[in-house]
Amino acid sequence: MTRKITANLYMTIDGRGEFPKYPGWDLPTGDRDEPDEFFRQMWTNRYDDVTTVIMGRRSFVGHRNTHSEKNRKPNDPKFMFEYSRFLDRVDKVCLSHRLKNLDWENSRLMKGDLATIIRKLKAEKGGNIIAEGGPRLIHEFIRRDLADDYWFLVMPVVYGRGPRYWWPLGEQRTLKLLSVSAMKYGELVLHYAPVRTPR
Repeated sequence: MTRKITANLYMTIDGRGEFPKYPGWDLPTGDRDEPDEFFRQMWTNRYDDVTTVIMGRRSFVGHRNTHSEKNRKPNDPKFMFEYSRFLDRVDKVCLSHRLKNLDWENSRLMKGDLATIIRKLKAEKGGNIIAEGGPRLIHEFIRRDLADDYWFLVMPVVYGRGPRYWWPLGEQRTLKLLSVSAMKYGELVLHYAPVRTPR
């Protein structure tokens, strides 16, 4: 069975890839004990079927320094420790030409053409794949039609700064809405699949 690739996007209404301040922004789930809808859909529900996570350099370093279990704070909620154990054990692919020392177990460095890398990963044995790479990488997944589905967390903010998800794609990409959920502080969790014409 072909491995499925899901791309995760975290964005403001104006398409910025940051986590700005709004009511509830500082609560990782809105509830300190249990994951919220966004976290369940994007992560908790995927622990059993995902065996590879793809990240760009900045995302990889940020996740390693914050979410590896050895960097967890003692008062972090239990579900965040479970997230850290998941990240520690999965195959983590860092896409970078600059990073030399990964310093995180079960990690490997890959570089070169993104589509070629994705073909190689999908041909490997294992479960499904999540792309968790930040705006520049996820934009390339969309532009080159490399993901099988997309999870969007849309934050209720027009932010005006921070890295952009959207700049010219070259051609239209049409998505089919699979589900939508509204969260406590006005965030939207959107699940899309690409609409592909038969070849």
